[in-house]
Amino acid sequence: MPSVTLKDVDQHKFVKEYSDFLKKNGKLKVPDWVDVVKSGRFKELAPYDQDWFYTRCAAIVRHIYFRSPVGVGAVTKMFGGRKRNGVRPAHFCRSAGSIARKALQSLEALKLIEKNADGGRKLTQQGRRDLDRIAAQVYQKKKKQLLAFAQQSGITAPAPAAAAAPAAAPAPAAEATGEGWA
Repeated sequence: MPSVTLKDVDQHKFVKEYSDFLKKNGKLKVPDWVDVVKSGRFKELAPYDQDWFYTRCAAIVRHIYFRSPVGVGAVTKMFGGRKRNGVRPAHFCRSAGSIARKALQSLEALKLIEKNADGGRKLTQQGRRDLDRIAAQVYQKKKKQLLAFAQQSGITAPAPAAAAAPAAAPAPAAEATGEGWA
């Protein structure tokens, strides 16, 4: 069986599972001000989800997996949004830099990412291994759900191509029977 990587699973399910893993692990350092801060100038309220910092860290690690090296500026751009200016036109605005910086520092303390010599941060070998392990768990969970659904609805899995019955001989061509175009 080929190995499962982060590219093989749904991003939403992975980020949810990995944020749960970070929370359950308890080693991620969460700043004290997380429950009262807005995530950017363009936001009106703080996030409703109590565990939003874990979700943000999981999304950042996933982003670094695909596009490294990543710095604070790239993270603020990634989580930026539309700043509404009342009657004036809306414009793009970056997210809060302090949140991005603290998230990267927390992930660096867990040895999931490290500073790159050329700037930014990149994934460590341990970080890649952890992400692929969680991705494999998400993949197996999805596979079990599909099998359970198939059994519940009475769908059988298709037979492999080698075990299938041989195909019947093709019908004779129209020219051979003399029934071609007139």
